[in-house]
Amino acid sequence: MIEEEYDGYDEDVEYYAVRPNKTQIKKDIAALFALGEEMSNLSPDQLNTLMLPEKILQAVREVSGMPHKGARKRLLKYIAGQLHLIDVAPIIEKLERIKNKSAHAVREHHLAEQWRDRLIAEGNEALTELLDEHPEADSQQLRQLIRNAQKEIATAKPPKSARLLYRYVKELLQNEGLTQAADDSEADEEEAFWEDQDDL
Repeated sequence: MIEEEYDGYDEDVEYYAVRPNKTQIKKDIAALFALGEEMSNLSPDQLNTLMLPEKILQAVREVSGMPHKGARKRLLKYIAGQLHLIDVAPIIEKLERIKNKSAHAVREHHLAEQWRDRLIAEGNEALTELLDEHPEADSQQLRQLIRNAQKEIATAKPPKSARLLYRYVKELLQNEGLTQAADDSEADEEEAFWEDQDDL
């Protein structure tokens, strides 16, 4: 267990052989400590995408299940010490991607909820607007789901169709996101190609 290794870890451990600026050292240590804390909140799948060294990965997995007490703090200090020994820039970059993806998923969820509520409340008016933005959508299926969801509300039945409507709209938004990501990727590749030509 990692705990045996960090148990005797000195509270005032120095991560630098040369002491440049004491304030800067404290900031760097605090940043690495916060990085360890942030990684401890990731899901196992997300954590695996960071490609961490085995020692750090094992420690982060262990700390994620620990209560907020002294042992957790000592293990986070140990993780900060290990992080100081490697280049953390790629880890930070991957973390940013995970956070952006999570933020995008939350926005997608809220947008799908808003569309579902509008479609049920406004009917054809909102549907026309949705189809203008997403001409690939199946208008017949959407109309059926809207009618069923409205009936469920009127008869106080469980919102089965409302859930299906939300799921359909969310898939539309996700497909739009994938298309946009592909377009952005193509644009980046094209830009990189012309930059290479300029260098020739």
